[in-house]
Amino acid sequence: MAEMQRPYNETNSTIVCYAPTMITTNGIWQGDNPLDYSLPLFILQLTMVVVTTRVLVFLLKPLRQPRVISEVLGGVILGPSVLGRSATFAQTLFPLRSVMVVETLANMGLLYFLFLVGVEMDITAIRRTGKKSLAIALSGMVLPFVVGSVFAFFLYKSQGSMTLGTYILFFSLAVSVTAFPVLARILAELKLVNSEIGKIALSSALVNDMCAWILLAFAIALSENDSSSLASLWVILSSILFVVFCIFVVRPAISWMIQRTPDGETISEFYICLILTGVMISGFITDAIGTHSVFGAFVFGLVIPNGPVGVTLIEKLEDFVSGLLLPLFFAISGLKTDIRTIRHPSTWGYLFLVIFLACAGKVIGTLLMSLIYRMTVREGVTLGFLMNTKGLVELIVLNVGRDQEVLDVQSFSLMVVAAIIMTAIVMPVVTTIYTPARRFFPYKRRTIQSSKPDAEFRILVCIHNPRNVPTIINLLEASHPTKRSPICIYALHLVELTGRASAMLIVHNTRKSGRQALNRTQAQSDHIINAFENYEQRSGCVSVNPLTAISPYSSMHEDICNLAEDKRVGLIIIPFHKQQTVDGGMEAKNPAYQMVNKKVLANAPCSVGILIDRGLNGSTRLAAKSVSHHIAVLFFGGPDDREALFYAWRMSEHPGVRVTVLRLIIGEDAIDPAELNSGTRIRKSEHIGISYKLLRFFNGGDAASEPAVMHASRSTNLNRYETLAIKANQEREKKLDEDLLKKFQIHTSNNESIMYIEKVVNNGEDTVAAIRSIESSHDLFIVGRGQGMTSPLTAGLTDWSECPELGAIGDLLASSDFASTVSVLVVQQFVGTEPQEDDLVVELGSMRRSTLDGEGPSDEQYQQMNRRQTPPPRGQNAFRPYTTDTN
Repeated sequence: MAEMQRPYNETNSTIVCYAPTMITTNGIWQGDNPLDYSLPLFILQLTMVVVTTRVLVFLLKPLRQPRVISEVLGGVILGPSVLGRSATFAQTLFPLRSVMVVETLANMGLLYFLFLVGVEMDITAIRRTGKKSLAIALSGMVLPFVVGSVFAFFLYKSQGSMTLGTYILFFSLAVSVTAFPVLARILAELKLVNSEIGKIALSSALVNDMCAWILLAFAIALSENDSSSLASLWVILSSILFVVFCIFVVRPAISWMIQRTPDGETISEFYICLILTGVMISGFITDAIGTHSVFGAFVFGLVIPNGPVGVTLIEKLEDFVSGLLLPLFFAISGLKTDIRTIRHPSTWGYLFLVIFLACAGKVIGTLLMSLIYRMTVREGVTLGFLMNTKGLVELIVLNVGRDQEVLDVQSFSLMVVAAIIMTAIVMPVVTTIYTPARRFFPYKRRTIQSSKPDAEFRILVCIHNPRNVPTIINLLEASHPTKRSPICIYALHLVELTGRASAMLIVHNTRKSGRQALNRTQAQSDHIINAFENYEQRSGCVSVNPLTAISPYSSMHEDICNLAEDKRVGLIIIPFHKQQTVDGGMEAKNPAYQMVNKKVLANAPCSVGILIDRGLNGSTRLAAKSVSHHIAVLFFGGPDDREALFYAWRMSEHPGVRVTVLRLIIGEDAIDPAELNSGTRIRKSEHIGISYKLLRFFNGGDAASEPAVMHASRSTNLNRYETLAIKANQEREKKLDEDLLKKFQIHTSNNESIMYIEKVVNNGEDTVAAIRSIESSHDLFIVGRGQGMTSPLTAGLTDWSECPELGAIGDLLASSDFASTVSVLVVQQFVGTEPQEDDLVVELGSMRRSTLDGEGPSDEQYQQMNRRQTPPPRGQNAFRPYTTDTN
């Protein structure tokens, strides 16, 4: 085979002349070509790399590929494998004289990125890592290392100063490492960061990364001094001495800087400049002693204490380094990759065999250790594929090996292609074999109504900022925690995720006094935590568990619902997205809060209360004896109103709380605004669900043939059955309402702190008048959400609704038209996953044949339907991980 032409921008023994004065151009109007000068050429190269990378990120986004794939592929496209095949392109945009500038800036970006990785990496997490993660990390590294060693032996070609042992070490290390930063992004994309398998994968990858850095330091020392073992020993000892110096000198010095910074303030610019200079000095020292400069930057970042310094450094550097300079390093890796060198079929066979066996080695090693720790086979295989994630560490190993002439162009290109393929298959494979559905932990106490009076009552309160804390604490105190029925509070501070790799859930321990906040967000968390801890200390029957959830608003509801499910809470309290202004009006603080609230209402595993905060009693008093609240409950009927009544019933037992229950009854002159369902109140979701189920049954179970049942005669019968189902639901709701009110009146008849009032109203105007008659004497209204219910009592109230998630009455009370001193709690009861709808359809199944023949149900069947006491389920239930289609 003819000798293949050497790429135009590849150096070997070529002598390149640089003109030190040709930095900036005099301009095209004086005849200068900007591409002949280093600065304009570098700017163009950087622009091409960033643009190419971003285009590939956009194209690969539907495939859910990590960004590192796009960055390396961008370099491959610009390199000799694709566009670099053109002599004009290579000599014009990536000439040999520009390589030094590009690689210098790329390594500078790599230097600071590895410093940031060290800052973000919690070294104490390795000590907290259990035996399971440690064993999985080691088993997932040893077997691929052995596989890589075997293949390196066959691929090794004796040339130059490269020894077989060094070649095997670099090759095997590149095959066996796991990229911790890339894995974190993949787990965040799959929403597995806070899952058990996600925590194990991240812990194992962290251990794997640390082992890889230690082995890389040894590999560099051996590669540079193949003829003198004594020199290699000096390199290793010098590296250990540098690490010791950073731990015992640098870390205390930075801790001293933190102590000199006032509480709540960011660290001074002078200290930041000192630290950034220290990164370069560390890189210089480790490069001088014989290890790579990034090793020094990484160790320097590791010894930075977790605190304000780390947060400030990340905020200042991450976007610039990760978004602009780091893609240069990946592009350089792609530019060094020449797929044309993998020209023989046997080499391609070796490539795919390496990929297969390396993946198999990771999966088998991880699976065996997972089975020992009693994990399922599916979880073990998933964990094995996650540990196959490649990225920055492997490319650093390969680039160091290429620079040290341990790896030739063919081996380097082969391993880069293998890294791309192995990382690219992780996301699709994991998505296929492992459904990221949460395990379903059934628990019964999902509502206030179902909670036992002598058991612990668990509440999850969500807080966006400290402004809502006093009202929430007063509301919790009014909930009457006692020794017989204590309250367990999970105080969740919701923080928007900005500029970080993955979402996180932080569980706070009791903070030590004098420990300063990291930034404004941490200062708010401290304020919230301190307020709840003070409340816990003053109220002996309350336990507080403070947490912080950092996630984007689009998925913040998942953190709330997942935490509620894990902690088995009975009520979630979330703040209204509007806050009261000075003049008493309501102003939207952040529109994203409303989206979060809507998603929580739709997906919550328990009852939910939205709190419109207008200052509960205008006080922040926490002592139980000083609490004095006048609470009003508006009862129209339905599950939400029953839940609101139960919550107020619990509050009424508090000696400082007085409760007024106002029941509004439909008068004889009331007119149904819809004139469709005889004034029946039924939720839209129920109506649609029943209609669809009936439609399928009358269709023979085939939803695709829905048009066939739109015949006039069948539509008449279908409408009749819908009416029967609606009437059955109406009768059931009425009976449940009457039973609860009767029980409530019997148990509270002798309680002077409870007042029960019934008023007959005929329309929405009467309803508003009835509410206004009691608003001035109360400081908290508790109402049911009642979403989807139509009634003459709320006629016209929903026409101008601004916040439909509150329901008709809640939206009315949240408007600026009502008293500015009355807070409102809008309650939605959790109903859950029940098979009532299917039972109703099964009951109607016996009537299907006669109906299709044009006959109606018999009187006995009609009465049987009307006696049904089970309604169809309402709302959405997001926690159905293992349900199957019962249709």
